[in-house]
Amino acid sequence: MAKNIFIAATGQNCGKTTTSLGLMHLAQKKYRRVGFIKPLGPKPASYHRHTVDKDAALIAQVFDLEKDLRWMSPVVVLPDTTRKVVDREISTSELQERIMRAYAELEKRCDFIIIEGSGHPGVGSIMKMSNARIARMLNAPVLMVTGGGLGNVVDNIYMGLALFEKEGVDVRAVLANKLIPEKRERTLDYLTRALSDEKMTVIGGVDYNPVLANPTLRRVSKLLGLPLHGNRRDVGRIIHHVQIGAASTQRVTELIHDPSVIIVTSSRDELLVTLANLYKIPAYRSRIAGLIIPGIAQISTITQMILDRSNIPYMRTEEYTTAELHRIITEDVSKITAADTEKLGLIRSLAEMYIDFELLDQLF
Repeated sequence: MAKNIFIAATGQNCGKTTTSLGLMHLAQKKYRRVGFIKPLGPKPASYHRHTVDKDAALIAQVFDLEKDLRWMSPVVVLPDTTRKVVDREISTSELQERIMRAYAELEKRCDFIIIEGSGHPGVGSIMKMSNARIARMLNAPVLMVTGGGLGNVVDNIYMGLALFEKEGVDVRAVLANKLIPEKRERTLDYLTRALSDEKMTVIGGVDYNPVLANPTLRRVSKLLGLPLHGNRRDVGRIIHHVQIGAASTQRVTELIHDPSVIIVTSSRDELLVTLANLYKIPAYRSRIAGLIIPGIAQISTITQMILDRSNIPYMRTEEYTTAELHRIITEDVSKITAADTEKLGLIRSLAEMYIDFELLDQLF
């Protein structure tokens, strides 16, 4: 029988999938055959002409598990799935059996299985398949991933814990993720003492790292629905800062420090030409990730020629204002894809640095 661990979370954007990626990497260092399953997948994606959950597809690509994908995402929630379940057009028991069959197939092939839940512990309850119910079905102890705070984190832990206890599931550890580096030890100490009446072990996760939260040019292009022109080789480049080119040309160039995408209206010919030329200088190329050019005014012919010859990555739109672009990009929560090799490499190294896999392995 394979060892297993159910990765739950107190809510969205706690870093559950990042944790699964890190644990997959660490587990493969110890176990010969490591499997992954997302029993209930609320994020449908098309992969190799199959509809699977996005996270299952990501894990399959990153860890070369495509041959197991048919079992890694047994139930995918489509827009009409919950309605059909309530209308009894889809049988809950059949969905549960599908999960059990998929898990049984993985168990034949694996020594260690990571089970990733969906959203908060109650997600899936309308289909009688909450995280807690699925963990009970698969006889899997739980690792609950949280954010790096204190009061709100503990409140959410206890709300989730109530549901797991109702199903008779053992929550063995809490992994505090996205910790502020200078507050790491203090936060873990307070969480440990706040949860001292429980049997759960508090474990430190990965410190907050803006690189993991920041989008790539590819992500921004997809988010805005705009084609990326210019240097396509930099499509995976991470954007650390979104800068509005509203000041003078001299001031805008002085403000570029971290790799930035700069929003410049189409009427700012002088600034567009300057940035295009700076992109050809290595010292500036490391800082200029690309341009987004809004505005109804046509870019002048000579400016367009300079942009194209510089090969600077840029996106052009007449639909969005500068303020709308800045808001959409900065409010987006960037999710990791298999093409984000820089982020994936960072996750592996951070997992090795911060997560005590031996302790987790003993607990589970």
